[in-house]
Amino acid sequence: MRGFLASSTGVTCAAALALPLAPPAAATTSAAPPVASSTARPEAYAPGGTQSLPLTSRTRDRAPGAAEQGLARRDVRHFSLVGVVWDNPATELHGRVEVRTRATATGAWSGWRELETHNADHAADPGTPESTSGRVRGATAPLWVGESDGVEVRVRAETAPGSARTAPAASPLPTGLRLELVDPGRAAPPPTNRARTKATEPAVLPALPALQKTKPHAGPRPRITTRRGWGADEKLREKGFVYTKKVKAAFVHHSDTGNNYRCSQAPSVIRGIYRYHVNSMGWRDLGYNFLVDKCGNVYEGRAGGVSKPVLGAHTLGFNSNSVGIAVLGTYSSKKPSSAALKAIARLAAWKVGLYGMNPRGKTYLKSGGGNLYPKGKKVRLNVISGHRDGFATNCPGKKLYAKLGTARAKAAAYQGR
Repeated sequence: MRGFLASSTGVTCAAALALPLAPPAAATTSAAPPVASSTARPEAYAPGGTQSLPLTSRTRDRAPGAAEQGLARRDVRHFSLVGVVWDNPATELHGRVEVRTRATATGAWSGWRELETHNADHAADPGTPESTSGRVRGATAPLWVGESDGVEVRVRAETAPGSARTAPAASPLPTGLRLELVDPGRAAPPPTNRARTKATEPAVLPALPALQKTKPHAGPRPRITTRRGWGADEKLREKGFVYTKKVKAAFVHHSDTGNNYRCSQAPSVIRGIYRYHVNSMGWRDLGYNFLVDKCGNVYEGRAGGVSKPVLGAHTLGFNSNSVGIAVLGTYSSKKPSSAALKAIARLAAWKVGLYGMNPRGKTYLKSGGGNLYPKGKKVRLNVISGHRDGFATNCPGKKLYAKLGTARAKAAAYQGR
């Protein structure tokens, strides 16, 4: 992804999708070299968990931050989502990160696929307890590769701009580079009738009509798959919840993940992103407040109550008094589905309507600090904005961003405006 601020490199919203049990289009079986492994085959598959493997130098330079690092092709336990993390979240990775994976169903190895290295645009605001916890790491966007049991990775630093071709690589790679292989695990089975209590969260919140009597401009609540519905392991996240005062704006994202997924696979993808955000990147919970798949299904993201102003980590500098809605898929050159647009509109009409906001209107948010607006600046934004409106990034993709006007009009209609 490349950003919009002059010719500078942009950033993206992250997480990537593919068909879990099928090899990518570029996958091959005959040309793949033998697996480099000095150990026996990994132990029996146990669903759920993260393998964290340190990267090593691929050149004669063995010093930390060497210009080329990686991991030789090897057998690993099952995983479906991959990313690379490093020690200091303030350090940028100026380079290229590529992976190859082997599908468990066919044994086919994929071609090289690139991970988005500019992934700081969706995160907790600077100076907040979540960002200063000491657990946060720098990270690429995660890539959804489907169920796999083999991996190879290479990381190469960029050459300094304007230097000769024979010049050494630019600034060293970040220290502490590790490959994170995430198995999202299976969804937890529903509780038995004996174990079910009134406090048990339902798997799905049904759609509700508009609250016309008490809130004339609150749209109808869409059907929402709750965290229990998509199988969140609540032991992973931090206890308790953090809230902002209200919801004045909705920021729309795309996950920049590819569109070749079945909507029945979306819960597994979300579980993978959740584990990566919490265990690998060190966040307190999933960054987005809501997620939408291409079939128009809506999923609860960060915990704390779907109708409450839960503080997320989705739009660096503008997480306060806003809600983050991520559409699973990549919409830089592909148009979003009408079902996804309808879901965005219905969700935004209901959510911002609870706080008296007009989806076609403007609002002011105070920046928490970012690459477009300094900390403390009051910024006038659309009530339904794209991620790029608050941060220099391609997100939510050219084609989805172009449809936000349609989403605003639909949301206003759902509110009866």
